[in-house]
Amino acid sequence: MKKENIPNALTLGRILIIPIFIVLLTTWHSSISHVLAAIIFALASITDYLDGYLARKWKVVTNFGKFADPMADKILVMTAFIMLVELKMVPAWVVAIIVCRELAVTGLRLLLVENGGTVLAAAMPGKIKTFSQMFAIIFLLMHWNLLGQILLYIALFFTLYSGYDYFKGASFLFKDTFK
Repeated sequence: MKKENIPNALTLGRILIIPIFIVLLTTWHSSISHVLAAIIFALASITDYLDGYLARKWKVVTNFGKFADPMADKILVMTAFIMLVELKMVPAWVVAIIVCRELAVTGLRLLLVENGGTVLAAAMPGKIKTFSQMFAIIFLLMHWNLLGQILLYIALFFTLYSGYDYFKGASFLFKDTFK
């Protein structure tokens, strides 16, 4: 495989591993299946960092990568949170807020591109949100419940704060909305 294709292959691999993650959490209800799911999720999360790093380092950023990488991240994290609700490990209301924020920010990104081609880069609160979400999921699956719950509520805070931050920065899109 050419090195130009490796970042996109990592992104695609992250998407393709999601059904295995789901099967582990729905077929066998045991601590071992949860730990295996945590390991798979952790490996997929590492590819989130690695694919972007390699694409920038090798200067092989593609339109597919720009689209698929953030989509793969959202699909992976949202799937994990929905599975944790099913397993009664996280409250549904927390996951609903997280999913709604992700959909709203994705829509905002589309509006920004449509209205002048502005790309909404990930700011530090969004990076903290992603980091805390991923570690909350891993720790909850490992049954390290106290640490997982603390990280879940840190993730919830940064989910709300980063969503607010993104919309505040793009408020010019809505200046004529309530006149």
